[in-house]
Amino acid sequence: MSETKLRIRRLGDTILRKKAKEIKTITASHAEILNTMAQLMYESSGIGLAANQVGINESMMVADIGLGLYKLINPKIVKREGWQSMEEGCLSVPGISVKVKRAKRVKVLAIDENAKPIAIEAEGLMACVFQHEIDHLKGKLIIDYASFFKRWKIKKQESIHEL
Repeated sequence: MSETKLRIRRLGDTILRKKAKEIKTITASHAEILNTMAQLMYESSGIGLAANQVGINESMMVADIGLGLYKLINPKIVKREGWQSMEEGCLSVPGISVKVKRAKRVKVLAIDENAKPIAIEAEGLMACVFQHEIDHLKGKLIIDYASFFKRWKIKKQESIHEL
């Protein structure tokens, strides 16, 4: 594990249900946090991580499906096309996977760590990751897509009453 004090928050931690605050002024500390988040994501064998998953209530995320690292500030989905369903896991909900129906293609607008606007068009797995992490920034988890019965089983298994 890294020497950072950031850690992945688990189901039941209230910050996972908070809507992340938009960042008005990007500072050097934001770039540092994004680098630390990327390191933690890689150490945890993840492909995406949102700031609230590490206890920071600001709109930032990192993602890498093996094609290069994205570090995004204030990401927003501005276009969705098509449909796909994938089994999704989550670093904040370990050991659980949920089949989630999402857009097959998305266009994401964001700001990079150097305060430059960027537009990304993604499809397939990358589109899924962007939607998953942006859900986190809105306080939404994969369990919210699960059937009532599956949520009940997760609640029982995790002994969490937040569901």
